[in-house]
Amino acid sequence: MLEIEIDTSTHKRLIWRVAEVAKIIDETPTVKSLVLGVPGWPGHRPGQHVDVRLTAEDGYQAQRSYSVASEPETARLMLTVELIEGGEVSPYLTSDIRSGDKFGLRGPIGGYFVWTVAIGGPLFLVAGGSGIVPLMSMLRHREAAKSTTPAVLLYSSRTFEDIIYREELDQMAARDEGLRVVYTLTRRQPSGWTGGARRIDRSMLASVGASVTARPKIFICGPTMLVESAAQSLLELGYERNLIKTERFGPTGA
Repeated sequence: MLEIEIDTSTHKRLIWRVAEVAKIIDETPTVKSLVLGVPGWPGHRPGQHVDVRLTAEDGYQAQRSYSVASEPETARLMLTVELIEGGEVSPYLTSDIRSGDKFGLRGPIGGYFVWTVAIGGPLFLVAGGSGIVPLMSMLRHREAAKSTTPAVLLYSSRTFEDIIYREELDQMAARDEGLRVVYTLTRRQPSGWTGGARRIDRSMLASVGASVTARPKIFICGPTMLVESAAQSLLELGYERNLIKTERFGPTGA
C-alpha cells in the first residue's frame, strides 16, 4: 500500500467503477499483475494510482491503493500486487482471484509523482522492490510513445527471483540504447552475477547517475528507508531538490 497524500477535493469527485480481471501474470513467487477491463476508464498518466475495494458476502469492505503499472496507450489497465502476509487485500489479489472476477476500482489519483514524454528528461529512476511499479508505467509509456528521452533505472531487489518485470526490462534495454537498467541484489546473488550486491547507497547513485546528462528528472519509489536515504544522498551529490520526486511505502495492512 502506498503512503500518498491525496487532494481530497479531487478524491471526492472520483467515482467507483467495476474492474474485471482479464488476465493474471505471475511476475515473481510473491507478485502478480492483474490485467483489467474497466468500462468507462478515463485514462491515466504514468505514476498515478488507484483505490481498490473488495466487498465480502457479509458486506465487509477493505480498501487499498495500488500504482498503475500499464502505460496510458494501452486499452487495459494493469495493477501489480505484492503479497503481504496477514494482509486483507493482497492475499486475495495474489492468490484467490481468477479471470472473470470483479472488484471496485476508483481513480486515477495523484498528480505529483507523474511523468509523461511531454515533460521531457532525461530520466533517473530509482526503485526498491515493488516500488518499480509506477516507474514501469513511465518506461512503458516512454517506449509506446517512441520517445528518445535518455533514461536510467537503478533497481534494488532482495534476490534475482524477486526482480519484477526482469525479462521485459532487459528486452527494453536491449532494443533501446537510450535506456540503461542497473540491478542490485541485497540478500543473495546468483553465480556469475555482475550487477550490484548491496543496498542502494550514495556511491552507487553517484556511479549510476554519472551516465545521466545534467539536471535529470528524478523519481524514487520504494520502502520508506530506501526512498529517504536515496533522496538525501542525491541532494548531497548536488542534484536539485525541485527535480527529485518521491513516493514511499509505509506500514501497511495490505
